[in-house]
Amino acid sequence: MKIGIAEIIVICVIALVALGPEKLPIYAKKLGASLKEVKKVTGDLSKDIRENIVEPLDEASAPLKEAIEPIVSLKEDVNKSIDDVTKSFKTIGKPAKKEEAKPEVIEAEVTETAAAEVETQAAAETAEETPSLAETYTGRKAPRRQRPAAKTAGRRSHNA
Repeated sequence: MKIGIAEIIVICVIALVALGPEKLPIYAKKLGASLKEVKKVTGDLSKDIRENIVEPLDEASAPLKEAIEPIVSLKEDVNKSIDDVTKSFKTIGKPAKKEEAKPEVIEAEVTETAAAEVETQAAAETAEETPSLAETYTGRKAPRRQRPAAKTAGRRSHNA
């Protein structure tokens, strides 16, 4: 729990009212000195704990960690082998994946496709340049056929 600025101001106002302006500096000095002592004691205590408990535990655990390391690596290798075997059992009976097409085949298909496109374009150009039979005899283009207009009145029956 942290004390914010607003809480400190409230505490100071209450201390000023309770102690009075004459005694407040004396008690503030005493509070500062006691906080300094508490900080010193906690620093010494944490140093003693670190020296007497944490460091000996680290020294004792170092050989254990070295002894466990080969076992851990062996466990990882066994798990990896088990995963590989499991994957191979799962693929039994399933069709094999299709192999990717070889680059030579792809290149041949691309050149064949390009050649077909060039032939199609050439045929379209020659069709546009070649005059129709009507143009050959008359010298004019034949008019395009138009579709007959749709009947709006509907169909008539012959029996009417």
